Amino acid sequence: MAKQSFDLPMLNDRLDGNRDAAIVLKAITPDDPSERFDDVDPFGEIIALADTANLTVVGTVSQRRSKPHATSYVGSGKLEEVKALAESLDVELIIADDPLTPGQGRNVEARTGLRLIDRAELIMDIFARNARTHQAKIQVELAQLRYSQTRLKRMWTHLSRMEGGQVGTRGPGETQLESDRRIIRHKINKLKKNLVEIARQVETQHKSRSNAYCIALVGYTNAGKSTLLQKLTGADVLIEDRLFSTLDTSTRKWELESSHDILLSDTVGFIRKLPHALVASFHATLMEAQEADLLLHIVDGSSPHVEDDVETVMETLERIGCADKRRLLVFNKSDRIPDERRIDLQYLLAENDDSFIISASEEMGIYGEGSLSERIHQIIIEEEQEVEYRLPHARSDLVALLRRIGVVLEEKYDEEGVQLKVQLTSRERARFEANLIEAGVEVGLGGKEV
Repeated sequence: MAKQSFDLPMLNDRLDGNRDAAIVLKAITPDDPSERFDDVDPFGEIIALADTANLTVVGTVSQRRSKPHATSYVGSGKLEEVKALAESLDVELIIADDPLTPGQGRNVEARTGLRLIDRAELIMDIFARNARTHQAKIQVELAQLRYSQTRLKRMWTHLSRMEGGQVGTRGPGETQLESDRRIIRHKINKLKKNLVEIARQVETQHKSRSNAYCIALVGYTNAGKSTLLQKLTGADVLIEDRLFSTLDTSTRKWELESSHDILLSDTVGFIRKLPHALVASFHATLMEAQEADLLLHIVDGSSPHVEDDVETVMETLERIGCADKRRLLVFNKSDRIPDERRIDLQYLLAENDDSFIISASEEMGIYGEGSLSERIHQIIIEEEQEVEYRLPHARSDLVALLRRIGVVLEEKYDEEGVQLKVQLTSRERARFEANLIEAGVEVGLGGKEV
């Protein structure tokens, strides 16, 4: 039986300023971390999410099921229990700890008479609160609209506030619902075009980094990615002990001894049941992971469900096409790991090649013999190749490109062209030879390993 360690606040203390009170409703299925790990609070994460969204949880109702009820999420008896608890606590809001279908949401609201927010809506609300840049705001708005398309009957009676008044925009015989759907489609198409332009800009930025070795920090939300970025690069980035405090990608140069510039990029944190609409909308941001030479998978080593956190991140990496990318597993927050869990963590380190234990905040395990930075340096050296290319005199642009992305070791001129011996990483070599093909220069003219 899973322990339930969360202490709910007293009713008289539940409101903090403008915070709304809520009851959490949860269908506990066999794959829930609380069923797999004895010391995991089944409500811990959803309560933390609610707190981040400025909500206060004053009560919880759960039901163990093999899977959520197809039409009402939990059984009718549990919905009556929720209704009675809400009346006793004078609460009008339910938070469901799963993304619900439109039908499930309508049925829960109809049977309880309460307003419902599901897990996906809650996470998107947090993203909206934390979005600071123009790109992040567009991404969040697009995700919310995509999610809302199939939920108009429950969420809106009209959308006039979205576009500054829609008087006269409805066509002949068009219902309010049809009008709202058309407005949403128009808004989605507009935002998608904006994101395409942003993606082009991001791609241009990536091309400008062609001579750099790029490392992306990925991991569960609040695992300490931003703290590590700050410690390694001195970056002035926001660091908060809250879920999803970082939405915008921060890229900084890391002064590690190497023949290449090294760029570190922080990325948005992952979480269990991350809404598909958010993954789709944050494509431009997640490109940092897709374009990286190496991933640093940062894990909160003090988490009671470390293995589940690792699995969640790997599932998300697979969704964005990064599952096979080279990766170092970094267990962070070693200064917070309870003694009774250190043995379990040692087993995880033994089971995973290229894994490390560090404390970013205390700068432990980052530098020195056998450290994370030493291994990264070794990987960069391992990936470097000495290659010879012979290029025509007329293609001085390709010679300039080769000088820019690699380290030129030898350069000779003769009647046939320019012969260069260069040091490249495998990715830089692939990029350059793709440029040769695009320019109509046979790769056979070069690409001979020394």
